Amino acid sequence: MSNLFAILIFLIIPVGIVFLQIFLSKKESKWLGLILPLLTLCFSLVAVAGIAVFSTGSAATVQEQVLQNDETIYEVQEIATTTVEMADITSIIATTIYAFLIYNIPTAILLAIYFACREKQKRNRDLEKMNIQDLQ
Repeated sequence: MSNLFAILIFLIIPVGIVFLQIFLSKKESKWLGLILPLLTLCFSLVAVAGIAVFSTGSAATVQEQVLQNDETIYEVQEIATTTVEMADITSIIATTIYAFLIYNIPTAILLAIYFACREKQKRNRDLEKMNIQDLQ
């Protein structure tokens, strides 16, 4: 029963977001329709920034060696820092670009809905203007 509930939730939320985007895009103000695409764009930028920040820098490895000698325990901690090589930087850049593209799929879908709704509104306004001109 809980699997069915989870599936329904994961189906209802995207459908609700699409209907909200259509509703906002049909409003007279053009900025209302851009709210959800801007939110998803900001979310993708935060995710990409997180990837870039946490993937760069130096990596530290800690090795602990415990030596026992006549009931005396010696702990030796060795911290070795390694620098990021050029191959690592290119893989980080590739990963960041890939993540940016993947995270912006919802942005592209929402923008497509926005422009489709706005185009339909523009066409309807132009038809109304032509009808008014024909009546005069």
